[in-house]
Order: sequence, then structure tokens, then C-alpha cells
Amino acid sequence: MIFVSLLPMIITPVIGALAIRWLFIGDGVLTSFLEWWFAKDIAMFAQAWTIEFMMTFYRVWHVAPFAAIVFYAGLQTVNQDTIESAIIDGASRWQKLRFVILPHLMPLIVFVTLIHLMDAYRVFEEVIGFSSQAHVISLQWLTYDFLTADLMGNRSIGRASASSMLTMIGITLLLIPVLRGVWNDYKGKRL
Repeated sequence: MIFVSLLPMIITPVIGALAIRWLFIGDGVLTSFLEWWFAKDIAMFAQAWTIEFMMTFYRVWHVAPFAAIVFYAGLQTVNQDTIESAIIDGASRWQKLRFVILPHLMPLIVFVTLIHLMDAYRVFEEVIGFSSQAHVISLQWLTYDFLTADLMGNRSIGRASASSMLTMIGITLLLIPVLRGVWNDYKGKRL
């Protein structure tokens, strides 16, 4: 079961994006079903919002198995004595979840969130796989586009470098509060 759930993560991003694209492009299986269901023609690649929706669907499908496995492993480590104590004290299911399980899983939640947030900055294969260069702009696509020569042979190396640096600065700014909290927790436990 774990292997089957990890299959979307094992598939390379380009192949996964192409598979989703083939399901929805033209007379794809899902496009044909949606056209039959709604009784009208549907063009999934005609508008930017539908492409962005499909890319979001693909990203969730691609990264959810990793998060599920990490959280499953974290749930296996929850102290049963603490849960039994909460039951004896009369805690409801919601209170057990809120005050026992979620605080125990919080480091894993932060870890998975940061991993996927940093991974979201490097969306490139999906843009190529969905052939959505005209509609979807990602930071990696901008860097690639800046380094591709235009009709006159010019490249925007400075703009590509600035885009990469802004990506690193953005990730650093997102990590500062998390690292500060981890450092404060570490100092608090050492004292």
C-alpha cells in the first residue's frame, strides 16, 4: 500500500505533467467525460486559470504521498500514555487532536510545509510538460526565458541572475521565522 501511494512521487515531473496534459487535451479521456457531463465543449488549455488549476492539481497529486508517509510515520510515534491520560481527563476527540497530536506533529508539519514551499519555487518541468509557457510564469521559467537568446541573439544574464537571487532571498525570508522558533526551542530545552 505504501509503494502504491508513493507512485506519483516516483514518476518524474515531466512524465506526470504530460500524463495529466494528455488526459485533458483535445479529446482526452477526462475532457471527453467533462464534455459529456456538462453537455458542452470544454477547452482546458484555452485559458490561463484552467492551466493553473491543472498545475495545482498536478502539484498536489505529486507531493501528497510524501506528506502522507511523513505524517503516517509521525502518528506512529505519538505517545500512547499521553493520549490515554487525555482520555482519562475527559478530553474529546477534538481536544486530543488539538492539544496532544498536533503539537507532537508540529515539527513534521513545518518540515513538510517548508520542503514543499521550496519545491514550489522551482516549478519548471510542469510548465514545459503542460506547454503553458504563454500562460504560467514561474521563477525558474523566468530564469530560463531570460537566458534564452531572443531574435537578435541577446540574453538577459543580469535579469536571470537577479531572478535567482530573489528566489534565494525569498526562501531565506520564509525560513527565518521557522529557524528562529527552532533555535528558541533548542535554547529553552538546554537551559
